[in-house]
Amino acid sequence: MAKKSEAEMPETPSGFSIGNFLQGTKEEFEKVVWPSRKQLFSESAGVLLMVTLSASLIYLVDNFFIWAAKQVF
Repeated sequence: MAKKSEAEMPETPSGFSIGNFLQGTKEEFEKVVWPSRKQLFSESAGVLLMVTLSASLIYLVDNFFIWAAKQVF
């Protein structure tokens, strides 16, 4: 991929400007695609389900190792 020449690149002012920062932040928020209520609830339920399953699996494996250690020692 070829680099843009310096003539094609827009000039950015050096330093920090709160106005430019807020304008850039507003522009980025306009690009965000927010999920619908239905999508939000279904994906949240999926995350909660996976966290619950993972925690249960870790709990069971941990208890197995505790039981095995008691049998050995």
